[in-house]
Amino acid sequence: MSWQAVLLQQLINGLTIGAVYALIALGYTMVYGILQLINFAHGEVFMLGAYFGLVALAVVGAAGGGALTGFLMVAAAMIGCAALGWLIERLAYRPLRRSPKLTALITAIGISFLLQNAVMLAFGARDRHVPNPFPVFRWAAGGVAVTGMQVLILGTTVAVLVSLHLFVRRARLGQAMLATAQDPVAARLLGIPVDTVIAWTFVIGSALAGLGGALFGLYYTTINFHDGYLTGLKAFTAAVLGGIGNLPGAALGGVLLGLLEGLSAGYLSSQWKNAVAFLVLVVLLMFRPRGLLGERVADRA
Repeated sequence: MSWQAVLLQQLINGLTIGAVYALIALGYTMVYGILQLINFAHGEVFMLGAYFGLVALAVVGAAGGGALTGFLMVAAAMIGCAALGWLIERLAYRPLRRSPKLTALITAIGISFLLQNAVMLAFGARDRHVPNPFPVFRWAAGGVAVTGMQVLILGTTVAVLVSLHLFVRRARLGQAMLATAQDPVAARLLGIPVDTVIAWTFVIGSALAGLGGALFGLYYTTINFHDGYLTGLKAFTAAVLGGIGNLPGAALGGVLLGLLEGLSAGYLSSQWKNAVAFLVLVVLLMFRPRGLLGERVADRA
């Protein structure tokens, strides 16, 4: 295989996992944009999305299911995570709205451990196989291969990014999110139901994490209860890389982090890809703490 083919293959692989990081990073940046809170439980919401999808496949029956079964799986993951995000905001974060930021941060870490261990007790500590109900396609040319799942992940992520951009810019709820992110006190005085807007922010961000979890499980075909910890940290790194609180920055950070992982796995070793991800975070915080695109207050929804 030529070096050009190796490079192109690693770029495709990196773009694929980077698209998943982007979906998760959007949830981090949406919550931070409004509450100035790093929701460290978001990685476990992503992980539960994969398990919600697995349960849906078990209920519907993955054998011979086809694309409709796959879409039902993804829908179940998104709905389950959206409900979980609403519960987390309502029961854990809303009572602490006027507490010091450190209190909410510690609560987020506690919820993360709670969800992680709950999944371990419910499903066990071993890896669980995720059957793929979608038709299997694979295109190969010149030593470079592209699978149908990679195309699905990339296409879904692009569609989500475009839809989210239009939603924030044109929908009434999206405008309310922008106003709340810019000045929650003024937004409340203008009659915007800030608590409802915050709840919807958690719902939408968690649904995107659930989508990422379902696609992650389908792509790697196995899931584990600790997947949310490492993948969540990488998605947080992606959000910081692009500019925390910045929606385009979260997407850009996810893609760049995925590309860095793909190239390091291809040219160094797969054991180095995690080290590269966090080395990027350390360097970025040292020299450009606001991220590549910077933090834009008006876009913090």
